[in-house]
Amino acid sequence: MENFYKSYGKRIMDLLLSSVGLVATSPLFLLVALAIKREDGGSVFFKQERVGKGWKTFKVWKFRTMVENAERLGLKITAGEDPRITKVGRFLRRYKIDELPQLINVVKGDMSLVGPRPEVFEYASRYKEDYDYILKVRPGITDFAALEFIDEEEMLKDAENPEEYYINHILPKKIELYKEYIKRQSFLTDVGILLRTLMRIVRRDA
Repeated sequence: MENFYKSYGKRIMDLLLSSVGLVATSPLFLLVALAIKREDGGSVFFKQERVGKGWKTFKVWKFRTMVENAERLGLKITAGEDPRITKVGRFLRRYKIDELPQLINVVKGDMSLVGPRPEVFEYASRYKEDYDYILKVRPGITDFAALEFIDEEEMLKDAENPEEYYINHILPKKIELYKEYIKRQSFLTDVGILLRTLMRIVRRDA
């Protein structure tokens, strides 16, 4: 049963839940798009190249939460009160609404609902042996590491060099959690992670 889930069931669940999710959140997509456009008139979506299963690269979709061309103005990561983050973007990031367009990536097959978070090639390649193992599965929207580091930006805000701290301290911990997920991957594990993620988001201000 477990092998069936990994081979077929997980993809069926991804397609079903992500399709329903896109339909159910379509009014929210419209509201977010209008808010982003009203703030600065820029593009609604932000797409960044990440590495997926088998080191195949793809464009991950997010609602844009930073100023246009933000990557040219700073690091690939954000820390604390990053001045590139817009007012609307700060709200979207707090409640993880900016991640919703990744449901499109799930439908396309680039990602799964649950799995190791997709990383940029520059960072993943520094831990190539670990990622050779991690990228045997599709990356996901949420997993153990996403839950553990849900406030990653706050963790980075006091670092003298946020990028160096991320690569040398946070990413190795994420890698261990990615490996733990792969070992424990199952229907019940995935459902549990999805429920925990929703609860963490709903309780952000509790």
